[in-house]
Amino acid sequence: MNIGEVAKLSGVNPKLVRHYESIGLVSKPIRAESGYRLYSEKDIHTLRFIKRARGLGFSLPEIKQLLGLWKNKSRASAQVKSLAMTHVKEMQAKILELQSMCDTLTHLAKHCHGDHRPDCPILEELEG
Repeated sequence: MNIGEVAKLSGVNPKLVRHYESIGLVSKPIRAESGYRLYSEKDIHTLRFIKRARGLGFSLPEIKQLLGLWKNKSRASAQVKSLAMTHVKEMQAKILELQSMCDTLTHLAKHCHGDHRPDCPILEELEG
């Protein structure tokens, strides 16, 4: 399959396919005599795996780890669970941080008159 076909079947755009190849997430495909990349069914599965992992917010280094664990059939599932739970804790911390930011902005906006007057608690807060 060429890059267009593998992109369509995996749901990953061709530019990202090339990027994932360049950073080693996807193995370098064989090349046709014309120089075009030729991909296999295995590459589609790998790209779908990467896409799903990205959808769950895993970073590229984490995805590299997950791919290694996925390919290693003698791995312990505890390794995968540990990586996933670390990611969950990071997401929970980010949620708390975002909620705090949202609460602060909501509070400031409630105290801003939003009229013709120049005084604004939002800008005053940013000025610090």
